[in-house]
Parts: sequence; structure tokens; C-alpha cells
Amino acid sequence: MAIEYACIVPHPPLIVPAVGKGEENKITATAQAYKQMARDIARIKPQTIVVASPHSVMYGDYIHISPGKSAKGAFGRFGAPQASFETTYDNEFVSVLSDIAFDKQIHAGTLGERDPELDHGTLVPLHFIDQFYHDYRLVRISISGLSYVEHYRFGMCVAETAKKLGRKTVFVASGDLSHKLLESGPYGFAAEGPAFDEQVAEAMREGDFGRFFDMGEAFAEAAGECGLRSFIEMAGALDGLGVSPTAFSYEGPFGVGYGVCGYDIGEADENRRFGDIYEREQIAKLAEIKSTEDDYVKLARLSLETYVKTGKRAKLPERLPKDMLNARAGVFVSLKKNGRLRGCIGTIEPTVPSVAEEIVRNAVSAGTGDPRFDVVTKDELDSLVYSVDVLGEAEPVSSIDDLDVKRYGVIVTKGQKRGLLLPNLEGVNSPQEQVNIALQKAGILRNDKYTMERFEVVRHK
Repeated sequence: MAIEYACIVPHPPLIVPAVGKGEENKITATAQAYKQMARDIARIKPQTIVVASPHSVMYGDYIHISPGKSAKGAFGRFGAPQASFETTYDNEFVSVLSDIAFDKQIHAGTLGERDPELDHGTLVPLHFIDQFYHDYRLVRISISGLSYVEHYRFGMCVAETAKKLGRKTVFVASGDLSHKLLESGPYGFAAEGPAFDEQVAEAMREGDFGRFFDMGEAFAEAAGECGLRSFIEMAGALDGLGVSPTAFSYEGPFGVGYGVCGYDIGEADENRRFGDIYEREQIAKLAEIKSTEDDYVKLARLSLETYVKTGKRAKLPERLPKDMLNARAGVFVSLKKNGRLRGCIGTIEPTVPSVAEEIVRNAVSAGTGDPRFDVVTKDELDSLVYSVDVLGEAEPVSSIDDLDVKRYGVIVTKGQKRGLLLPNLEGVNSPQEQVNIALQKAGILRNDKYTMERFEVVRHK
């Protein structure tokens, strides 16, 4: 036995009548879909239900599996402490899952539990399931800041555990879609919100889980989603299996997308190994990127790779363009891995005799000195994508109207505090956003008196 049924569900607390106090009547389609999904689970009579919740214990580099014999939870944070729940964990499943993840070098396990109480991402699904079925044990897993493909591989570990133990298992992927569908919603409106929901809902309805990988980190973040990694864990648990989707509902009257979709499991299908497909595509894409790198980017790559492998600074290659050797300018080197920022360090003004030397210095710093990230390891080098921005001369501006996020970067200054943001960055859509981020980086308050400068860059990718 392995995964016998799976579903994607949202987790709005107000769908629980004790919390909603009538507001739940505005999402009756979601409630009815939830009940049908719960009936399907009751029909299967699983021994174990795995719930992936983005609101359980979360770390940047570790997928948490809840330990212990049992857990309790309530909707106290949402004004209904009387709406409580208690469940029994499947300890054996948790133990075997942790061991399998460890053997496969996936950063997951039961360490570091900060709060043992059940979160609302778990409580809402259980609220409906328990109306129809009780004879199961729970496994609660979280998500992390790790890549999409690592969550997919962890989902594969869930399926392997169920098969190894002979457990009849259901996988519940708990997660809302975009939180930015309406101006009146909890996070306002963003154009990415409806676009994200349309694409994810279509992938859900068609069972085309490979499309989840196409939702770039910046796009997903701009849409204000919370459930995508839960869905990808579920997809991993169904790796290599055909599915028959039943799209129960989609609605978003409060500015948050709620989708319910169930999956009956079919026969093995080698064309549905989406993790392998994605990794092959990434390898091909990285090879193409490396083949088109110019001298600026090649030097950045050489610099960091040499330092990580040998601990020494790279020597400048022969026959570099004169502009790299004779010109001086501030330079920023940015690193990305799996579409996410992995490091970025730069200099606003030149600090060494040439652009080439500036690149060497800042490439090493981007990989080893950015305080937001761990030091880049040898194993990561082949998966990094580099960009090099050579800054033009900064000029003062008196108004935000003089800025253009696509064309100009911005520098904000107050006394010794100085913050910079490069132009044409994903997710930065207005000059005000650009200035606000630069102020935050500098530690300058928005109502402080500060000066602004703008600059252009030549971006090498």
C-alpha cells in the first residue's frame, strides 16, 4: 500500500462556524467541497493521514515533521478557543519517514519543534474530515525555504514510507492560493494574484503537477501565496502515478483564493516523474546559460569557484576587454539558485583599480560574505546563475517622479546611513517600492529626511 488518495484544500479559519459567526456562509461552495472531499477520505478508510501545512513549524533550510504521541489545537487566535481538537500521531510513520529522508540527504526531521500545538493549516482540514471519519493517525509535516524540487523529493519519501509500512495513506496538502486578489483583501491587490490563481487552479484541475515548478519564486511571492510548497510535497508523494482529478471548487470572496481538488490514484506512469523532468530541464537550462556568459559573468563565476575550491583569489585571465581593465566603477555581483537569490554584494563606488578587480572581489563576497545566506559550498557551484551590474555615475534627484524602476537604481542617504537598490528587479514595480526597500536596507525611517540619487547600470547576465 502507498498513497491511496490525495487532495488540495484551503485553510480559512472562518469556514469553521465558531470562528466565522456567519461569514462562513460566503464560502459555502468551499465548505460543500470540503465535505465531499471528507466523504471520499471516509470511503477509503485510511490508517494514516499526512497533512502538509505551511503554518506548522517552519525553517529556512529544514522540513519539520511533528514529533510526539499526540497533539492538541484550538482556534483561540481566531476568537474561538472552544473550537478545539486533539489527535494521535503515527509515531512509527514519523520515525521511518525521518530515516528515509536522512538516507536521501533531504534536510527533514523532528528536531527544533517550537510549538507542539496544531496550527490552523492542520485544524481546518481535520475539522471537516472528523465529521465523517475518525479511525486514523496523523502525520503533520511542514514546508521550508528549501527549493521546490527538495519538497518534491520529500513528498517521495512520504510515499516510500507508506509503502514500506504497508499503510493505507491519504495525503492532504493544506494551503491557500493568492492572498492578493482584492484591494479589500488582507494584503491588498497585486496583478500577480489572479494570474497565479488561474495558473495553479488549472494545474490542479488537470493534475499537471509539473506546472507547479513553473511558478517562479518571485512570482509566487508577489502573488502572496502560502500553499504552493504543500502542493509540491503532495505531487512528490504521487510521483510516477496517474491521477484522476476532481475539481470540487474555487472561490475568493475575501481576496484570498480557496481551491479544493481531489485525486484518485491510477496506474504507474513514467511520464509523471515531474521531479526528474524538472531537474533535467534545469541542467539543460544552466548549460545554455553558461554557454552564453560574457567576460564579466565568466570572471565572476571563475572568481567564486576558485575561492570556494582553493581558498585563494583568482588571477585575472589574459585578454580581458579593455573596459574591464581600464575603467573603474562600482559593481554588484548577484547569485541565484533555483530562481532564488543566493547572495548579492556590491560597491556603490569603485574601491580597486579596475572593474575586473571589482568583480573578483565582489563575486567572492557575494558567495561567502552576504550575511543573509550561508557560505556557498562546492556542491552548489554548478547550480548558480550569476549576474554582474556595472554602475554608472550617480546623480541627485529631488523627487520620486524622477525615478524609473526599470531604468534607474536608487541610492538613499541620511548621514552615514546609505542604502541602494538596483533597477529592473523582479517584484519591484514602482519607484515608491524601490525607495522603501532601499530605506529599509539602510535603516532609514520613511519619515526621516534623506537624499536620493539615481544611477543606470549595464547588466551582464
